[in-house]
Amino acid sequence: MVSENVAVVTGANRGIGYEIVKGLCKKYDGHVYLTARDVVRGNAAIEKLKILGLNPIFHQLDISDQKSVDTFKDHIKEKHGGINILINNAGVSLSKAPIPLSEKAKKTLELNYFGTVRICEALFPLLRENARVVNVSSLAGQLNLIPSEKLRNRLKDPNLTITELNNIMEKFIRDADQNRHIEEGWGESIYVVSKVGVSALTIIQQRNFDKELPNRNISVNSVHPGYVQTDMTGFKGELTAEQGAEAPLFLALEANLKGKYVWFDCGVVDWDGPPIGKS
Repeated sequence: MVSENVAVVTGANRGIGYEIVKGLCKKYDGHVYLTARDVVRGNAAIEKLKILGLNPIFHQLDISDQKSVDTFKDHIKEKHGGINILINNAGVSLSKAPIPLSEKAKKTLELNYFGTVRICEALFPLLRENARVVNVSSLAGQLNLIPSEKLRNRLKDPNLTITELNNIMEKFIRDADQNRHIEEGWGESIYVVSKVGVSALTIIQQRNFDKELPNRNISVNSVHPGYVQTDMTGFKGELTAEQGAEAPLFLALEANLKGKYVWFDCGVVDWDGPPIGKS
């Protein structure tokens, strides 16, 4: 096993994730893993990049499946011993899916929030010194899009733990299942709750690294990549997927930031400030 630079991008067979992999292959001196749930689509993405003269590595990874996560973790540990960059891009929006509200809530949170927690728990022990973690959030990740002041205060509590945040997100799923989510102060958007959870998670993760491993200089930031032309937006975005990859790449390769919420113009935004931008 040789200690080499390793970057991992989740949900990377298309859209922003694909463009992040492309950018890393061009700019990063190390192995770049393109991961995706679907093996056929993942390998097809690899072939497209190889035509461009790039050489990423494919590995199947479904962050909503613990077995898949464990298999990937074991591969990285045995093959490389650690990683230097982790970009958590995998996510889903089911707002227009013709399925019951309760199912939308469970599936959206399971991938966007709990999937991110799951892959971080698996790979964080493999992070090397000076490693960088980028959690792809959204404009929807702004705290004040949650109507309830009580919930907002809990989510920004400086002593909040990941376990407690998990419990809060699980309560939302129960409230949505009982169609009580609006009454309980979550608002109408399931996607907003999932991405606010990712933004809150980022702050806790950075706080934990600063407290437990201060000398390892590990950074964790969340990013709103912009309103991007992808299937998630119905290709109605203002930015191309390539432009949407710019801010995640900036955080992975250039920025000297920790625990921040960064927007597509590479500027730091106050996560718990007044909501801004399109909603």
